[in-house]
Amino acid sequence: MNTDLFDYPLPEELIAQVPAERRDESRLLVYDRATGKTEHTIFRHLPDYLPEKLCVFRNSASVFKARLRGRRVTGGAVECLLLHPDPEAHTFWCLLKPGKKLPVGSHFLGEGFRADVLEIKDTGERKVRFQLESADNVIALAENIGEIPLPPYIERAREADPSLRELDTRRYQTVYADPASKVAAAAPTAGLHFTPDLLSQLKARGASFHDIRLHVGLDTFQPIKADTIEEHIIHREIYEIPEATARVLSVPPTTPRLCIGTTSVRACEDFSQKQIHAPYRGEGTFLAEAELFLYPPARFLATDLLLTNFHLPRSTLLCLVSAFLAPGEGSGIKTLKALYAEAIAMRYRFYSYGDAMLIR
Repeated sequence: MNTDLFDYPLPEELIAQVPAERRDESRLLVYDRATGKTEHTIFRHLPDYLPEKLCVFRNSASVFKARLRGRRVTGGAVECLLLHPDPEAHTFWCLLKPGKKLPVGSHFLGEGFRADVLEIKDTGERKVRFQLESADNVIALAENIGEIPLPPYIERAREADPSLRELDTRRYQTVYADPASKVAAAAPTAGLHFTPDLLSQLKARGASFHDIRLHVGLDTFQPIKADTIEEHIIHREIYEIPEATARVLSVPPTTPRLCIGTTSVRACEDFSQKQIHAPYRGEGTFLAEAELFLYPPARFLATDLLLTNFHLPRSTLLCLVSAFLAPGEGSGIKTLKALYAEAIAMRYRFYSYGDAMLIR
């Protein structure tokens, strides 16, 4: 399947640089797969488009302040983006800028730390060991001195306006993020639209909420570079499914299942695929790596409805949404392009801080 099928033109001005003034004031495109009907509304009206009895799966991973700033011994500036921890104590795999000036054996300094480059992958990721002056661990250091790692397409100058940095700290995080699970380098952005009041409304209507934690990495923003979808080797992401959620996923559903965001879909579907060969026995948190690549004509075992944002061209997320629009078929690609063209024509806002789409 040619990767070009998942490309589309997007006017640069439609890439959202800031969130909506209120979380639930973003726009919502609703697509009904059974009828092919499309509706346009505001996110706060989401309950009107959902079944009353509903199982909702959401990613409660919390974004940590993964961008650190430092200096080389020569005085040159260094930007360090923490990706995921290595088993070795105080050691992380990172992206460094300027990478060419930080070979193995080099180091850089920052507020309260020294960082030594130990290893470099072919992808450019660097294994970095931190020597900490006072923080107990690297995450604690990042929370003290780091910045929220906004994706590269949010290009505004955050440093020039402290109020924008405060806004990002508050809004590039879901209201249900677990502060004890600072494991994500990027937000599960479909969840950014929810408010406590909206969650209460859904609960009052009979919805039940079930948390998972997928450690969202920056590879989620990377375009597919292979000529065909089948050639692409998808990135892996760790996920945790608490026992209560795993029990719900392990039995045949009695109510429709809504996944908030592609990260929830990826964890729930990967879990469900693994149960075919090794059923969950109900013993504590299920921990695994998501290695599932969903693209047309994939089928879905755990997801009946999907709430998602609008994604980058040529991305694995676009492949997933295309597959969900027409499970078991290839027609979802054409449908997705039509929906995106309609959203562009109606000036929807795209990507992390943008608007949302419900597929039911």
